[in-house]
Amino acid sequence: MPRILVIGSGGREHALLHALAQSPRKPELLCAPGNAGTELLAENIPVAADDIEGILRLAKDRAVDMVVIGPEVPLVLGLADRLNEAGVAAIGPSAAAAQLEGSKAFAKDFMARHAVPTAASQTFELDDVDEAKAYLAKHALPIVLKADGLAAGKGVIIAVSQEEAEAGLIALFDGAFGGAGARVVIEEFMQGEEASVFVLTDGRDYILLATAQDHKRIGEGDTGPNTGGMGAYAPASIVTDELMASIEEQIIRPVLEGMAEEGHPYRGILYVGLMITSVGPKVVEFNCRFGDPETQVVLPLLETDLLDVFEAMVEERIAGIDIRLKDGAASCVVLASEGYPGSYEKGKEINGFDEASKHAIVFHAGTKKDGDRIVTNGGRVLGITGLGEGLQEALNNAYVAADAIHFGGKTLRRDIGQKGLSHLNPV
Repeated sequence: MPRILVIGSGGREHALLHALAQSPRKPELLCAPGNAGTELLAENIPVAADDIEGILRLAKDRAVDMVVIGPEVPLVLGLADRLNEAGVAAIGPSAAAAQLEGSKAFAKDFMARHAVPTAASQTFELDDVDEAKAYLAKHALPIVLKADGLAAGKGVIIAVSQEEAEAGLIALFDGAFGGAGARVVIEEFMQGEEASVFVLTDGRDYILLATAQDHKRIGEGDTGPNTGGMGAYAPASIVTDELMASIEEQIIRPVLEGMAEEGHPYRGILYVGLMITSVGPKVVEFNCRFGDPETQVVLPLLETDLLDVFEAMVEERIAGIDIRLKDGAASCVVLASEGYPGSYEKGKEINGFDEASKHAIVFHAGTKKDGDRIVTNGGRVLGITGLGEGLQEALNNAYVAADAIHFGGKTLRRDIGQKGLSHLNPV
């Protein structure tokens, strides 16, 4: 019986454990540190996701066969490298390869070297404020400002006025997202519709999971500040077979070949965030791991045993995997704490799990046990994933379940999946 350790404490990690638990091989599952939902499937162990030495000790002490690294921070810190050096199989890229997410400036330079389509941009250091302001002044609005480093999916400002652009620039340089804003990437605003593609690769070959579409803004109609993601659905109806062929030819293959050529073969999960523009797909961002909440819709549509897929990635035989996806659709509605993505209170009791679970899969994110109660413990609290023969049925199931859950300050968007429905049912 393989022993698998999943690193992280969010909805993505609960979804990974849920998928691994479906394996007919019945792996023994551990999670560090986990949440109130992961402990229903795995043994939660109180080791922080960024405690590299602690995770190494845990993997050795418990004779773990494989470590699946959920969040980006431990990957950028080199956890996969350290595990591989210790003889423990790791699902996740090396620190060098994880720079595709860890540094937006690195990713932009890499894409320029390998002719991967993306928005035009320029990177500015902390002492380049005047030069950056001059750059802003001569470019069309809206314009996008991004913290170079990791900012939990929130380090992006879309400015619609010169004043807002300069204020955003100063906020980034002044530490609005911590050290992530020591460098700022300023790029053109791309018109189009976003989609997410998930590539599972052994460094040479790859397979694709279902496409998805995330909903980043806190408010309906894509208003308000960016969040880690307020909902998602799969498959993304905007990504046709013809478009996917272009994405593979123009983006996926050049990226994997380019990383190998530069001495950093990419082994793990590559999340490609795309803007589907009038001139074709362009890269918005790369993530070096599964997305959240996209994992909560992509993995429930995977029919192939995820454990088999992960082992094939480690053993560099992913080309031999028969990837099978289920028919139908999945949608995830995120229930957040009031005030997120800003400050919010924790410790609100959550009720309604039994009723919600009759209609959808309830993935825990920011939750913890408090005696016999389950309480809120984060900005994004739960991800409610509905399944259906089509997107509308999946959304209906997700919202029925979401409405069955109750906690003080529950916040959600009511328009998840509407763009997808518009493609499926054009007026």
